[in-house]
Amino acid sequence: MFRRSVEKGSSGRKTAFLAATATFSLFVIAALVAAWSVFYAPGPSARQGEVTIVTLPSGAGVSAIAANLKAAGVIRSTDMFKAAASLTGADRKLRAGEYEVPSGASLRSVLALLVSGKVVRHYVTIPEGWSSAQAVDILMRQPILTGAVDTVPEEGTLWPDTYEISRGETRAALIGRMQRARDDNLARLWATRGPNSVVRSLDEAVILASIVEKETGVAAERPRVAGVFSNRLRMGMRLESDPTIVYGITKGRPLGRGLRRSEIDQHTDWNTYQIDGLPPTPIANPGRDAIAAVLNPPTTEDIFFVADGTGGHAFARTYPEHLANVARWRAIERRRQGLPPEPAAPVAGAEVPAEGATPGVPPGVNVPAGAQVIRIPQQPAAAQ
Repeated sequence: MFRRSVEKGSSGRKTAFLAATATFSLFVIAALVAAWSVFYAPGPSARQGEVTIVTLPSGAGVSAIAANLKAAGVIRSTDMFKAAASLTGADRKLRAGEYEVPSGASLRSVLALLVSGKVVRHYVTIPEGWSSAQAVDILMRQPILTGAVDTVPEEGTLWPDTYEISRGETRAALIGRMQRARDDNLARLWATRGPNSVVRSLDEAVILASIVEKETGVAAERPRVAGVFSNRLRMGMRLESDPTIVYGITKGRPLGRGLRRSEIDQHTDWNTYQIDGLPPTPIANPGRDAIAAVLNPPTTEDIFFVADGTGGHAFARTYPEHLANVARWRAIERRRQGLPPEPAAPVAGAEVPAEGATPGVPPGVNVPAGAQVIRIPQQPAAAQ
């Protein structure tokens, strides 16, 4: 009787244990099925648009990342994210950066994206020959940058280039990067300065390079333009560069029209028609090629250049050659305007220009806008 009771009790405990085990197994299975479904099921829809921008800070732990994702509406549960990250080993592979999470992305897809390192990359370009004021305009139009620019950087202190930027970076910090890049690159370029260069300091190199940069948009012409300006400086001739007049008027903004005679005649600190030598500051932020050109200008006898109608310039060693180039450019301008050819005007000798005439140009010679004209010193009369 006792044995039967014991056996009955033992059998009951086994049955209860098996039932409990089965129940637990079912619970585990249900939990796994639920977790599996959550892992693969569509996630929350984006609050706006088709993607949600999330940023993983460098050094952030899984808990902080989960909280960030939950706040952005990318995941429904921080605990599920942490559990899934731990079980899949993703918690050791999450990469910092900015991500675009598609609307409705599953937890699995979110983890895969954050492990892939396919971050959103942003770039901003400062073109060669743009002024510091224009560079600030570019930065102010970048919505992912933050902070104001209280003071426009000094002209010529920014290095034209394409920079990678991150969301939330301050504009001041980016300007600091651009200025350090300028200093580093300028130091390397200065070390290559050749004996034919007329510049005596880093500042002079940047000033002259900025004028070269603004005078031509043709990269292959920069050395030759640098050679012309170097020759003029050696000979004591004024540079007479139109972009320097514009800078004196706008301080780096586009003028939006042609120069007026009164502006050419007006004295400013930058108007190289009115001042000798170099202006006091650069007129733009020159790039590598323009700086390299003034540090190693080619040996040339050219002292004139004028537009040639192709986007480039025609260069000349002598004044008669230059006048012929000017005449060709003038003819091109007239054709473009649908005007008949202009009759050839006789070129006088070295008469004193009439009142109101262009200095250095003989009477009867019309100089079109954009022509680079040098005041030619009067030659002493030959001995009789």
